[in-house]
Amino acid sequence: MIQEIYIIDDDESSLPVFEKLFIEEKDFKFIGVKTEQIDIALKNIPFLIVINEDAIDRDVVGLCKKIRTDEDNQITPIIIVSSNTDRKHRIEVLKQSVEYYIKKPVDADYLYYTIKNLNRLLTINRKISPLTGLPGNVQIHAELKKRLSKGESFSVLYLDLDNFKAYNDVYGFLKGDQIIEFTAQTILKCVHEYFPEDSFIGHIGGDDFIAVVPTENVDNICQAVIANFDKNVTRFFTKDDLEKGYIEVANRKGIMEQFPLTSISIGVVIVEKGRFKNILEIGDVGAQVKHVAKSVCHWQKTDSLGGIRYKWLHK
Repeated sequence: MIQEIYIIDDDESSLPVFEKLFIEEKDFKFIGVKTEQIDIALKNIPFLIVINEDAIDRDVVGLCKKIRTDEDNQITPIIIVSSNTDRKHRIEVLKQSVEYYIKKPVDADYLYYTIKNLNRLLTINRKISPLTGLPGNVQIHAELKKRLSKGESFSVLYLDLDNFKAYNDVYGFLKGDQIIEFTAQTILKCVHEYFPEDSFIGHIGGDDFIAVVPTENVDNICQAVIANFDKNVTRFFTKDDLEKGYIEVANRKGIMEQFPLTSISIGVVIVEKGRFKNILEIGDVGAQVKHVAKSVCHWQKTDSLGGIRYKWLHK
C-alpha cells in the first residue's frame, strides 16, 4: 500500500528534493503542504509528516502542538529538518512528541534510511493483534476516516463467524484461536488476490474482521472468501461431526442442542461519495447487513438496507 508523506513548507522548495531522493521507490507518495493548509491536510491522516522549519511562516513548536492535538494524528510520526542548532530549541521541539530532529546540512542517505526504517517499524507495530497480526480498531478507524475524507468510492466488508461460540464450547479456545488465525489468512489471501495494493484488512476483535477495498470485484472477493473458508474449515472438525453436519452443545439447562458447523457471514457496505457523513454511519449500516446475513441459511445477495449481504452455510 502506498504511504502518503506530507512535506510541510511554505516556499515549496522541499518537495522536489524528496521526490528525487525516492525516485526509485514505489511505496511512498510525497505531498507538499503549506502551513495554511494544515487543517484540511490533517483530515487525510498521512503516514509521516516532515517539516522544513526553515521554510515555514509559523512557529514550529506551535505547529507540532497542533498536529499532536488532532485526534487522528496523535501517533503520526513527525520529522523536523532545521538549520537551528540551539539545543534548548531542539529539546522544546522534541517535547512535542516529535520523533526526529535532523540538523542541516542533511545527509541524503541518512534521511533516506531514516524514513525507510520508520516505515518498517510502523508496519510491524501497527499489526497489533497478537493472534492474527492484523491492525486493530485504532488503525481501522483511521483508515476509514482517511478514505471517507478523500471523497472516493470504496466498499467495506464486515466479516464474522457463525456458531463460533458453540465451536469453542466443544473444541476449546486453543482450537478456536486456530480458526481465527485461519480466517484471517483466508481473508488476506482472497482480498490480496484482487487488490494486493489498494486494500486494508483489520481484526476488530474476537471473530469479527473488516476489509476495505475498491468497489470493483467485491462480488468475486466475497465468493472467494466464502468458498475458501468452506473448503478448508473442515480440517478443524472431527470426522464424526463432519459426517453429521453439526455439533452438539449442552445449553444452560443441560439439554443438548444442535448447531451447524462454523461458517462465515459477510455484510458489504458500498461507500459512495457523499453518502455517509462519518464512519459511525458506515458502521451502523454494516451492522444491519451483517445481522441479516447471519439470519439467512443459503447463499444470498441483496441490495436492501443500502448494502449487500452474503451468506454461506455448510450443506
